[in-house]
Amino acid sequence: MLWTILVILLVLWLLGFAVFHVGSLIHLLLVVALVVLVINLLTGRRTV
Repeated sequence: MLWTILVILLVLWLLGFAVFHVGSLIHLLLVVALVVLVINLLTGRRTV
């Protein structure tokens, strides 16, 4: 689930950066994607 959100946010950020140049909104999406990645790496689910 977190990886799906991360990929969606990164794609939106890349599209916005390349096409729209909305500015702070795009950078906010990038920050949220990075936070999700860090949380996922720190919590690290272990499959049994």
